[in-house]
Amino acid sequence: MLTFAEYDRLDALGLAELIRSRQLSAAEVCETAISRAQTLNVALNAIVHPLYDRARAQAAQPQTGPFAGVPLLLKDFGAQLAGVPHTLGTRARRDFLPAEDDELVRRWLGAGLSALGKTNTPEFALMGVTESELHGPARNPWDLGRTPGGSSGGSAAAVAAGIVPVAGAGDGGGSIRIPAAHCGLFGLKPSRGRVPSGPGVGEAWQGASVEHVLSRTVRDSAALLDLTAGPDVGAPLFLPAPARSYREEAERDPPRLRVGFSVAHPLGRAVHPECVRAVGEAAQLLESLGHHVEEVALPWDGPALAHTFFMLYFGETGASLAALEGVLGRPARPGDVEPTTWLLGLLGRTYSAADFAAARASWNVHARRLGRFHEAYDLLLTPTTAAPPPRIGELDPPPAQRAALEVIGRLGLGRAARRSGLVDRLAGDALEKTPYTQLANLTGVPAMSVPLHWTPDGLPVGVQFVAPLAREDRLFSLAGQLERARPWAGRRPPLARG
Repeated sequence: MLTFAEYDRLDALGLAELIRSRQLSAAEVCETAISRAQTLNVALNAIVHPLYDRARAQAAQPQTGPFAGVPLLLKDFGAQLAGVPHTLGTRARRDFLPAEDDELVRRWLGAGLSALGKTNTPEFALMGVTESELHGPARNPWDLGRTPGGSSGGSAAAVAAGIVPVAGAGDGGGSIRIPAAHCGLFGLKPSRGRVPSGPGVGEAWQGASVEHVLSRTVRDSAALLDLTAGPDVGAPLFLPAPARSYREEAERDPPRLRVGFSVAHPLGRAVHPECVRAVGEAAQLLESLGHHVEEVALPWDGPALAHTFFMLYFGETGASLAALEGVLGRPARPGDVEPTTWLLGLLGRTYSAADFAAARASWNVHARRLGRFHEAYDLLLTPTTAAPPPRIGELDPPPAQRAALEVIGRLGLGRAARRSGLVDRLAGDALEKTPYTQLANLTGVPAMSVPLHWTPDGLPVGVQFVAPLAREDRLFSLAGQLERARPWAGRRPPLARG
């Protein structure tokens, strides 16, 4: 059987090439991935719905497609696979089986990728940590006491531990980039409209949420976006195709770029010194590669954008709770979901349609301001997060606050919670450690987290680059250059080396 050491040295493209040339069989690769999953998932809790027999059956068939025989994992949110539990991390949907594949999943499977299982996510993918009551916490392979981030935390933990080379992920407020930063991976959020979201959804989270993958190498991410980019039937919008493939861009050095950077916290709070150091080192590396780099003011109003994001957050959670009636056969009740989720949905019902419409219109205000920034700078550089990965449970509400949330939810006191200031405190705390990523979601532009720094105690810290709309090509080109200058794909957490 293919040894793990041999498997571990290869990214998705490398595995695909050896399978295509018959130096490896799909069955060998599949068994190695399953063995690795069974060994490590006990500690990681990254995979919540194994599909090992399904993967074995696929590996036994003739292989076709550019990624034929390569295993991947699907996030248990967004990446719907027919006949496979699709819980969205909530006990209210633990028995739900979808009737059809999402279009993005069809494209992955059509390229020959083999679904090894579904990965852990927080309830309704709402949090920047992956600690649902249904599935329990996913754990970071760099330190099992810490979170891999969220909401694509299970996917990130599995890729970082070497179970699979790539895993599906979605990003509605940073949920690709935050786990990438916390797990030492490359994570790119595509532009709004770049990849399909159908057939069941027109625009996820009003277009703020986009799906792609987490990977160890830039070229895997680029090649998979080449395969999945483009509208599906009935898509509300689409973007022009790039001049060259994204994989080609990842192999070409970019021209001299103008990069503006900032380490200021958008909400005026503290930024961890290691995150500041990561941006400083990235700026120095960029300068050594010939790029122009200078410090700038953050090109957005942090509190205003946070307010707008939370209006989306509340409204979409309310809609998700309402949609549970179609699954449960009755309206959702507080006990069906976690207390914080119920409160978020309750708050969504306290705002008017006019409030939501005004907040949605303000997205374009932020987009125009960012567009003016990009007239002077090709890219914006910030920390991906304001702190290294938190410990499991660190961001939980204190017991007294949790008790208050349960009372507010049970009694339907959403308006009272708003008047008390509790909502403002919760919102500020929620974004304290992850305040940089929501900008790209609301404005629709592409952004990536690149793993260029590790703390003295061995925790990964990512840096974020934000590009203009539809300029994924620019991000891939720079990412490839950075990867060649300071390789990271060979770094492994202690768990994966053991």
